[in-house]
Amino acid sequence: MTRTAPVDPGSIELIDAEETGVIPAPGPAAGPSAVARFVLGASLVLIAFNLRPVFSSASALLPEIRAGFGLSNTGASLLTTLPVVCLGLFSPFAPRLARAVGTERTLLAVVFLLALGTALRGLDSVPLLFFGTALAGACIAVGNVLLPGLVKRDFSDKAALLTGWYTMALCGGAAAAAGLTIPLQNALGGSLNGALAVWALPALLVGVLWLPQVLAANGQARGGRFTVKGMWRDRIAWHVTLFMGLQSALAYCVFGWLVPILRARGLDGVTAGAIVSVSVMIQAGSCLIVPHIAVRGKDQRLINVVLCAMSAGALMGLLFAPLSTVWVWAIVQGIGQGGLIAAAMTAIVLRTEDSHAAAQLSGMAQCVGYTLAAIGPLIVGFIRGWTGSFTWSAVLFLALGLGAAVNGWFAGRAVHVNVKVLKVD
Repeated sequence: MTRTAPVDPGSIELIDAEETGVIPAPGPAAGPSAVARFVLGASLVLIAFNLRPVFSSASALLPEIRAGFGLSNTGASLLTTLPVVCLGLFSPFAPRLARAVGTERTLLAVVFLLALGTALRGLDSVPLLFFGTALAGACIAVGNVLLPGLVKRDFSDKAALLTGWYTMALCGGAAAAAGLTIPLQNALGGSLNGALAVWALPALLVGVLWLPQVLAANGQARGGRFTVKGMWRDRIAWHVTLFMGLQSALAYCVFGWLVPILRARGLDGVTAGAIVSVSVMIQAGSCLIVPHIAVRGKDQRLINVVLCAMSAGALMGLLFAPLSTVWVWAIVQGIGQGGLIAAAMTAIVLRTEDSHAAAQLSGMAQCVGYTLAAIGPLIVGFIRGWTGSFTWSAVLFLALGLGAAVNGWFAGRAVHVNVKVLKVD
């Protein structure tokens, strides 16, 4: 049985949907200098920037990748889906790694291995293309989990500000890769391999910047020893998880296939990439605004449904509306999709009574949600292969939007999940 949960907007602290069971302890009483805090904050933001280019850089060059590497339709679908699958598979390992070797050290390894995986995609080898993509996806999964916890631990007095920059950096990385990958290919003399591998450089540079943070760290992260019982049997928890997964499926369809969809409609690669880049940047602004709107109502049912309608409806416009209107639909899609990301994050907080339950629900939503999200881009690729066009992808987008709306309606009810939080001695 769930209990009614009155919403106090002043008490809301967003917990990232990609965060799992690490509850970082507060930092030391003697805080670092202003310069050290600025460098730490900038490092976290720059790391966040590197957690999305793997998705949108491959999307921008997908026709060239298929031709250059000789991939079938199925192979191209697997390539776009593989990193999303890795997000669901590898995220549960992040808390264990952080407890074993320390959060800072784990994040350093993540950044350098992400650079390695991205660079491997630039070698002229199909096995290394897939291995590099999987390695990068696994690193992104771990980074997704650890970064928000560091923001909460080291910037508790500026959590909202750093969360905003962190979210914008995620969207900025995706937007930059969508908009700049083809121009970079042209600047590199048309080199497909170079355009794929060049995104390893930002990750490598931020790894060097992060190294002093590792040297200054105490070592192991300190996790709260609590256990949460009953989450996986709770109906509200499953609505939140499915809401997260289905809206993520829409998001990764955009990351993985919107550039090829627009190119198939006749736009050149640079213009298609720019449209997707603008749409993703609009998501950043929507991410910042929607939570403040959501918590002002008695519940979030209506706003969740409206955002689903905007996101799926705008994809219909991008598929079928006149090309002269695609910029408008891209903006609407960005507002809807960015709002859905924020709404799903907000639901995790509002549907739980304490940080331990929120972390458990966040882990459940991430593990199941990203595994579910991987199905979306995979099916788009199969539809493209079976029919020779993206037209029937509209059915998938509408189904995902409807499923997200139904679960978003129930996830938006002002109730808490019915779980027990027990302290472990």
